[in-house]
Amino acid sequence: MILNLDLDSVLVMTALVVNVSGILFIVETLLRRDEGAGRVWALAFLAAMLTTLAYIVWAQSPDAWWAIAVGNGAFVAGTGCMWLGCRRYNARRMGWSSAAVAVAVVAAATAVFVAGPAAGDWAGALWMFVALIAFAGAGAVECLRGELRESRTAWVLSAVFAFQSLYYLSRTTAFLTSGPESSLFQSAFGTIPTSFVTVTLTIVAVVVTSVLRASRAPMRGHLRPAGFGTARDGILAQDVFDGAMTDLCERARWRSELVGVIAVRIDDLEQISTAFGSDVARAVTETWRTGVRRHAPSNSFVAEDGPTGLLVGVLVDSPRDARREAAAIYRGLFDELGMVGGGMSGDIGGVIPVVGVGVSLSDTTGYDAETLAAVARDAASRAATSVDTSVLIGEAE
Repeated sequence: MILNLDLDSVLVMTALVVNVSGILFIVETLLRRDEGAGRVWALAFLAAMLTTLAYIVWAQSPDAWWAIAVGNGAFVAGTGCMWLGCRRYNARRMGWSSAAVAVAVVAAATAVFVAGPAAGDWAGALWMFVALIAFAGAGAVECLRGELRESRTAWVLSAVFAFQSLYYLSRTTAFLTSGPESSLFQSAFGTIPTSFVTVTLTIVAVVVTSVLRASRAPMRGHLRPAGFGTARDGILAQDVFDGAMTDLCERARWRSELVGVIAVRIDDLEQISTAFGSDVARAVTETWRTGVRRHAPSNSFVAEDGPTGLLVGVLVDSPRDARREAAAIYRGLFDELGMVGGGMSGDIGGVIPVVGVGVSLSDTTGYDAETLAAVARDAASRAATSVDTSVLIGEAE
């Protein structure tokens, strides 16, 4: 039945779904003044829109073989940017990965021009297929790492990436073994079946990425800098904290003083938003951020550490003092979070998320600011899942 459908109609239908989905996501990105992963995902949908338009031009004008190059390159760019958006969501470095996507896009487009108009509809197809397999597979893995791993919604996106990677792996195998004109390839992996796969994956992807972006909405209002790298609630930006801690560690090393980093991690915010609403989740976030700053030592630095973490850098007299300060932060947070929701409609009582506190010290970790932060962050993650204690002292491996 699928094979009896008109190619032009299927391409128009695909373009309509992809373009409407892309426009909605891009408009929402602009209205939210989104940053980070949302912007990169918006580029992915923009590339997907360009892909469908290019293939429509090719279908209407077979002489416009250059449209195949544009479509293939844009297709690779769309999948590559989806992967890059996941890396950005996880706060991972973007340098080499962005370069890899750029090279793959150029290679996919150039392969069509090298083959020339005589190569037909499938010019440069293998270059595109291989890039899609690689970037979709990398996206599936990235969704199961870092911050994305904490969200079950991201597991759906991982499944989308995995299906796309496996589909194009099968499509490449059929392309090489049976050829693009074979009945097997046309019935299972031709342009029309692939269009239906594209529509399905696009709809799922736009819903999932919108949910992932919305899960950070309760915190976004508190992340806008007010100047000098400090947010409106007095918490430093992470790059400012890195510089301040590097300078502190250098001076402390000269005097053999003890430097500590306390990481405070909050979990279950997405579940709280689902169960009690965004207003409660926003109140929990605000209470958590202001509570950490209030109960941290007055001579400490408090800074961002991703959407669910804060870092406190401080000089301490002994490991016992560091643990005492961390415990004071945890107790203060527990008390304040216990009052969230009491003044809201319905008086839902205290809404206490899972909080983990980790500590790293320079006497065991060394005077490297990045290592101190990483060890404290790991200890906080383990503390959040520990049944014995909510404050853990981390050690470098």
